Amino acid sequence: MVAFDVVELPDHDAPGVGDTAPDFTRPLVNHEFWENASLSDLTDDGPVLLVFHTMDGAFPATYIWNNLRDRGVPEAVQAVGVSISSPYEHKSFLREREVDARLFADPGAGVAADYGIENDLDGMAGITEHRPAVFLLDDARTVQYVWVADKWPAFPDYDELADAVADL
Repeated sequence: MVAFDVVELPDHDAPGVGDTAPDFTRPLVNHEFWENASLSDLTDDGPVLLVFHTMDGAFPATYIWNNLRDRGVPEAVQAVGVSISSPYEHKSFLREREVDARLFADPGAGVAADYGIENDLDGMAGITEHRPAVFLLDDARTVQYVWVADKWPAFPDYDELADAVADL
């Protein structure tokens, strides 16, 4: 068993249910290529589950996507990730971990800051990543469901999240 410390995270200022999620434009990566896309481009096509996760090499990213896949969430709603990983790292992650999703690359963590969920990594000067969080957005970018980690590692209640997607 891997031993690690549970870390309490500071308060956050994430959008809540009923708020409009901030729009942003970043490289959106799939299995074949990437191109700049905005969140509003995606919500124009329907509801979106926005999944903020740690960098691609950390186990929580794989764990989150596996749990979403196992509950059929990506088939029920557009599910897209956001992390500090580069487009190159995202392409490798999608291929190696067999993740069927698209991922926004946000290496500077600007989107995390806009969402109030940035997390400065202990012992890594100048490195800020995304606090694990999920936002279920309708086609107007209105937050319908939100979960934000208050400690690391922490994960959403996947069954509750799947129910929220089904109710959308």
